[in-house]
Amino acid sequence: MIFSKEIKRLRLSVFLTQEEFARKLGVTAVTVARWESGKTTPSLKAMRKIDAFCKENEIDFDIRKSTVEEDEQS
Repeated sequence: MIFSKEIKRLRLSVFLTQEEFARKLGVTAVTVARWESGKTTPSLKAMRKIDAFCKENEIDFDIRKSTVEEDEQS
């Protein structure tokens, strides 16, 4: 699964809108929309926040796996 789809999957798994998810991560809803559309990828700081969010919410999310799969599809 490519990274953009994985971000959307994890957001939807906790039933959050892009705006709600963005607030929890300290970014804008536009930023989340860009991640999910594949236009941009999260910064290292944002990746750490995503990782912490997943751990807090017991969501299985392995960033290394997501980015490796995306690289292989490119």
